[in-house]
Amino acid sequence: MAKNLRAKIPATDTLIVRDVNENATMRFVEETKEAAKSSGAADGTMKVEVAQSAREVAEQSTVMITSLPEPEHVKDVFHSIMKHGDLPALEEERLFIDTSTIDPASSKEIANAVHATRTGRFVDAPMSGGVVGARAGTLCFMFGASSQTGQLIERVRAVLMLMGKKAWHLGPPGAGVSAEAMNLGIRWGLDPKSLADMINTSTGRCWPMEVNNPVPGVVETAAASRGYEGGFGVSLMKKDLRLAITAAKESGTPLALAETAREVYNSVEKEYRGKDFSVVYKWLQDRSEQ
Repeated sequence: MAKNLRAKIPATDTLIVRDVNENATMRFVEETKEAAKSSGAADGTMKVEVAQSAREVAEQSTVMITSLPEPEHVKDVFHSIMKHGDLPALEEERLFIDTSTIDPASSKEIANAVHATRTGRFVDAPMSGGVVGARAGTLCFMFGASSQTGQLIERVRAVLMLMGKKAWHLGPPGAGVSAEAMNLGIRWGLDPKSLADMINTSTGRCWPMEVNNPVPGVVETAAASRGYEGGFGVSLMKKDLRLAITAAKESGTPLALAETAREVYNSVEKEYRGKDFSVVYKWLQDRSEQ
């Protein structure tokens, strides 16, 4: 995602990055320098700076994009941003876009805190497409933001399109993270037509078969063909399932197969922690051979 941002934002802009994984950060910086040299940049740089904290990123940015594993991680980041008082004033309102997959309640809580302190504008924009989509810049985003002004919606969409191929505005803050299934999404107040359009042109179109096929060798670029490495981890999939079950309970929506799926992923995680979630195929295969 960061590579696509650096490649597509204006050359005069500065990309400020922050990651707790310092090795990943430095690798990105070095790769950016190499790309700059290859493109003929005189000093071998493309205006990438490394921040020491989320607060530092927020202080210097008109747009801040976060992507984190769990709701608590997102809350911690925004707490660290706001606990030190007001941010420096900018000519343009700050835009905070969270692409994490978290529960609607947590997302609304963060949005309310950001808006109440007039820190900026918070937008929830979970994504579909996995690691393959992130690398290729073909992610699909479902975002929730105030629809009072079309200007805000278009500003958000323009940022998201730097990293993906689709960006649907599904409703007010919290609407983006609700888009798990038609019935669940509608119960959370999403527009049925917009939601159906998103599903029919995203992973609902059998993405696991076309892009992330779980059988090794079927799709060369899929995680399964790399020993199930480098994809969307089993633990993250289990987390997303947990969030869906929680959202279903809160909205009174029955999910008949959810508990069975959770039991399966609990078992898969114990045996294949760190592997791409499609390793569930191998887990099932192992049991069919017993």
